[in-house]
Formats: sequence, C-alpha cells, structure tokens
Amino acid sequence: MSAQSRARSLLVAGLVLGGGLVGCGGDQSALDPESGQSRAIADLWWWMLIAATIVFLGAVGLLLLAWVRRGSEGFPFFGKSERVSVGLVLTFGIFIPIVSLIALFVVANLSVAEGTDAPEKGSTSMTVEVVARQWFWEVHYPGTGAVTANEIHIPARTRVNLVAKTDDVIHSFWVPRLNRKIDMIPGRTNRILLDADRPGRYRGQCAEFCGLQHAHMGFVVFADPPGRFRAWLAGQERDRRAPTTPERKRGERVFLDEACSGCHTIRGTSAAGRVGPDLTHVASRTTLAGNTIPNDGRYLRQWVLDPQHVKPGNKMPALDLSKAEARDLLDYLESLR
Repeated sequence: MSAQSRARSLLVAGLVLGGGLVGCGGDQSALDPESGQSRAIADLWWWMLIAATIVFLGAVGLLLLAWVRRGSEGFPFFGKSERVSVGLVLTFGIFIPIVSLIALFVVANLSVAEGTDAPEKGSTSMTVEVVARQWFWEVHYPGTGAVTANEIHIPARTRVNLVAKTDDVIHSFWVPRLNRKIDMIPGRTNRILLDADRPGRYRGQCAEFCGLQHAHMGFVVFADPPGRFRAWLAGQERDRRAPTTPERKRGERVFLDEACSGCHTIRGTSAAGRVGPDLTHVASRTTLAGNTIPNDGRYLRQWVLDPQHVKPGNKMPALDLSKAEARDLLDYLESLR
C-alpha cells in the first residue's frame, strides 16, 4: 500500500471514529442519563452494543480463519467432522439468535418500555402541559397562570407528568437524558414522565420532521432545586411588570399598536394573541426562537427587526419601525422579567 493510500485510509478511519464519538457526547446524549428511565434505556443500548460487538468479532474471526486456512479443508482440531459442522450451524445460526432475540424482546418491550411509559394516575407530584407549534413550544402549568415558551422548569427529584399536545402537525417530544421520545399527533394527547435525578439543564428537541425549521425547534428542561422552582413559578404567575420609564411606556404602546399584539400575549395588557409565544416574562428566558439564539440585546434586536433572517419560514413578519420606535420597543421587551 502506498503512503498516499495509507494516509487516505487513516483519514477515513479517523472521520468514522470521530463521528461515532461526537454522537456519544454533548448535552443531548441518550448515553449520559440523568433519570431512572433514561438510565434503563442507556443500559439496554450498552448491552445491545456488547452483544453486537461479540457477534461482529466472531464473524470477523471466522473470516480470518477461513482466509488463513484457505488451502486446507475442515476446522482446526475437528477436521471435516459433519457432526461438528451441524452443531456449529445449529448453535450459532439458530439457538443463539433465538435466545438473544427473545431476551431482547422481553427486556426492551416488557421491562424498559413499562418503566419509561406514561406515569400512572396519581403517581406524580405535578403536571406540566406542553403544546407544540411550528416552530416553538408553549408551556402551561395547570392551576396557575404561568405560561412560558421553549423552557420547561420542573423541580429536581420530583415525578412530573408532562402532557403533550400539538396545535398543527405531527411533532415528537424528546429529552434524551431524561426519557424516551413521544409523538404528538393532532387531536390526541400523549404523556411522559420527567424525573430528573439532580438539578441541571437538559436539552430537548422535536424528533419528528415538522417543516422547514424542524432542526431549530429545540427546548430546554431546567430541573431546579424545589425552592428555586417555587420562586420561579410564583414570578411567572404574575402579570407583566408595568413600564416605569418614558421609553418603556412608549415601547409598550408600540407593541400594542403594531402587529405584535395580534400574535402575542402580554398579561396585564390588551395584547392577547395566540399565534406566537406568550411574552409576559420573555426577558427571563435564556434563549429565543425555539432555543436557536441567546436572549440578549443584540440577538433580540435581530429577531424582532428581521425574524426571517434568523429563522426563515417562521410566522413572524418584519416590522417597519423607525429607529426610535425600535429602540423603545426593545427596551420594553428587555424589561419583561
């Protein structure tokens, strides 16, 4: 093999290995579980990988053996014994596959599936409702007035019943580090258990192709310490903080007079639109546009003034605002905590 061929082979092997390693890490890895449900899924994956590796290495070993002994007949030590040949075929071709498949079926479809299924009625401490829309997630907390978007807060070490619905097309809700994915089908309701072992930030994603911005329909689950969660929820229940400066008062008037109020809700004002996310406490969120961009002044300006550049195909139109109107509107939105 020439030096160029060896270099090409090493490059290909490195790319394959690197791709595999990339898929096993990050904040959306099913192999980094943070709940009992996701841990059962990860354990099943590892056992399947071990079994598949044994089968693969066995097949490679037989191929190597056949290549080494290509000039000889029969098996090493056993020769051309027909009984040995039949035994090997029955063992590796029938018995081991049947036993392996039955074991996999029992573990995956009875044990793991049951453990990761929707929680039984009365077995959870609270309920969160999530409505999927192209291309963001609306989050409700039943029994409270709290409504947010793309960021789901739950108390850590608490069994939470998440009720999932869709307002348009089929979506899938998936937080790999907390549980398996569930489908969200128009006209139907689905449920999943969220039970984080410890406080943390867990990324989720729509796992069913739902249109142009499917890849940018992400969300984050924040598992908060219980005390911090209660404080957060109490803050989200309140109406918007009334503007106190002339600039912010003018900004609220711009919001109410322009198309913003026809698509968004800000509790405590006349804005009651349902097309886009509730913006009552938009400044308290860490991201915008379905977890696409960070929620800071620079990105907020881009999102408000040229939303199609940030997320092509979304339902938010560009606003024809003067510089003063844009400045006041952005100042107002950044005050909504």
